[in-house]
Amino acid sequence: MANHNLGRLTEDVKRELSAALPEIKDRHVSGEIVSISRVEITSDLSYCKIYVSVLGDEHKTAEAVKALEKAAGFLVRKINARIRMRKMPRLIFLPDNSQEYYEKISRILDSLPTAADENDEEQKGE
Repeated sequence: MANHNLGRLTEDVKRELSAALPEIKDRHVSGEIVSISRVEITSDLSYCKIYVSVLGDEHKTAEAVKALEKAAGFLVRKINARIRMRKMPRLIFLPDNSQEYYEKISRILDSLPTAADENDEEQKGE
């Protein structure tokens, strides 16, 4: 399968998964703001990694991942009804903690001294 076709298939799967999320009855999914942040499908269509993020803390994200794993059969049926694939990949749900990572990097960068701070210190020392 050409790379552009795999990219298009990835976006289609992400769109269908996002559309099916409100239909899941589990409180960890329906009671939270759950989003599919990224989807990666292997080139042989064996596996589909789905990165899930929940507005809130890591615990809510982990609970949503567990709920989505339980609803995998339902989601596979939803995807299969809308997208024709020669092979349906196994869905693997993973927590997407990139937001926490970005916040951590931002805090580290904010704590570093800037060039203006160094110039102020040099002028005070004179």
